[in-house]
Amino acid sequence: MDVQVQGTVADGFEPVRDAFVRNFEQRGERGAAVTVYRDGHKVVDLWGGTRDVDGAEPWAVDTVQIVRSVTKGVAAAVPLLLHQRGQLDLDAPVSTYWPEFKAGGKERALVRHLLSHRAGVPVLDRPLTPQEARDGVSGPRAVAAQQALWEPGTDHGYHAHTYSWLVGELVRRVTGRGIGQWVAEEIARPLALDFWIGLPAEEEHRAGRLGPVEPPAVGGELKLRPKRAVTEAYADTASLTRRAFGAISPAPDENDPLYRGAELPGATGNSTARALARLYAAMIGPVDNGSRLFAPATLALARTEESAGPDRVLVVNTRFGLGFMLHGSASPLLGPGSFGHPGRGGSLGFGDPESGIALGYVTNGMQKGVTADPRAQALVRAVRAAS
Repeated sequence: MDVQVQGTVADGFEPVRDAFVRNFEQRGERGAAVTVYRDGHKVVDLWGGTRDVDGAEPWAVDTVQIVRSVTKGVAAAVPLLLHQRGQLDLDAPVSTYWPEFKAGGKERALVRHLLSHRAGVPVLDRPLTPQEARDGVSGPRAVAAQQALWEPGTDHGYHAHTYSWLVGELVRRVTGRGIGQWVAEEIARPLALDFWIGLPAEEEHRAGRLGPVEPPAVGGELKLRPKRAVTEAYADTASLTRRAFGAISPAPDENDPLYRGAELPGATGNSTARALARLYAAMIGPVDNGSRLFAPATLALARTEESAGPDRVLVVNTRFGLGFMLHGSASPLLGPGSFGHPGRGGSLGFGDPESGIALGYVTNGMQKGVTADPRAQALVRAVRAAS
């Protein structure tokens, strides 16, 4: 694909631009952006391709994309900041704040279990329709009533959709505000971020259309083939994998403004790459205007391992802190101390305190991977080489 890449790269970070261009030439990229901060300052800010996966209009400097589960990492910052402010006890039973949640064998579920995918409710006995999923009532009611599949805290499995209602309702019970409003007022506005959990109607004109793309097997790079167990799990309609990702059925149209505008903190973050990188930069240290989100103790909590090993939903070994995915074989980040979250299909945001690096990558071309997209990984490798 012949593409014009725009933006800036600081001296020494040229390999990131080269990798970004190769994503279009060799890895099936249609439209994307990547931004990197180092020690609180922007060192890479690139965009290229088309705004819509199936269109011709160029990706603009202010194009935003729905980033799927990258949203989970941003949402995780909210309970951690509430804990930092003394408003939320991570070791308290969830029912302390949300009494209805103790039904179904969940009376011992702790707040930290919700964040680390240990709550035992990755599936719903009755999937919600897209309308129910976004109405703000049906989702919290369903997860509160759901019988736990395992005793909370004893195992982990990725809560692909139910994370939205678990974390969103917890924040509402503690603060009286929806998590989208809380992020807008307490994080996005102070940091000047183009990020929303639920895209406002007045920003809809900036949103690009996403869609599936197949990476070409060229340039010596082979398509990634998932392990047989993973393939079988996605094919089996009764598996936890299929049921977790099918908690909203039929699958929502992510290009529908009603869905993009929904307040689902596990799925409907709308962002620029610039906003993701700046956000993680502010988590790991001060950014250029002096703002900083996490105190040192909160930063340590964010990347302390809470869950590790075989994931009952993703069927691979995963590592989670308090809401963040941690560096590991399923989701390689920059280094052992990195924390962040990928989005199914490609997008990625993370921070690495040891190097001072924060990265945001957004794309409109959804490939089949869940946690380790080859385009994102190529950019991570380039950043590692440059930094």
